Amino acid sequence: MEQQFANHKSLFIKGMLCNCCKRLLELVFENEQIEYIKIELGRIDFPADADLNSLTILIQNNGLQVIEDKNIKLVEQIKIAVIELIHYANNSNSIIRNSDYLVSKTGVSYPQLSSLFSEYEGITLEKFIIQHKIEKTKELLQEEEYTLSEISYQMGYSSVQYLSNQFKKITGMTVSEWRRVGGNI
Repeated sequence: MEQQFANHKSLFIKGMLCNCCKRLLELVFENEQIEYIKIELGRIDFPADADLNSLTILIQNNGLQVIEDKNIKLVEQIKIAVIELIHYANNSNSIIRNSDYLVSKTGVSYPQLSSLFSEYEGITLEKFIIQHKIEKTKELLQEEEYTLSEISYQMGYSSVQYLSNQFKKITGMTVSEWRRVGGNI
């Protein structure tokens, strides 16, 4: 989907949910000597005179998809906001409510976001958030820098028990069992 501003055009990219995707496109554009203004998760800004059709083909040739549908664009924005909050927010997740953060990032009410997400992804938004919290918990456990109590706080859980219950529900193992196998599952 294209969005035009006075001095640039934007393309929204499906599945561009990590920094390695950003780096891939930076390298592709550098190699092809294509000027861009900014690359962020899910979005690339180009100068106003950019040929978006050619850029779309180049992006698709590198395994990514340009989003045309406004609902899919919003679903991708939701995913990006969840990932930013849980994986990159440096402990602010324990302070910010997930729903408030998503509403502030998208400008859409939480019930609308939740309904749209479920419709397009086949999973509830709440479950998607929980899955990412558990993935981040695994990362923190592997680092062995924090206690489970500290991780629980960082992930916004009201108690270690609540985190432990969700961890087992998602992974099929207790935290202790997961640690024992070295987190290699």
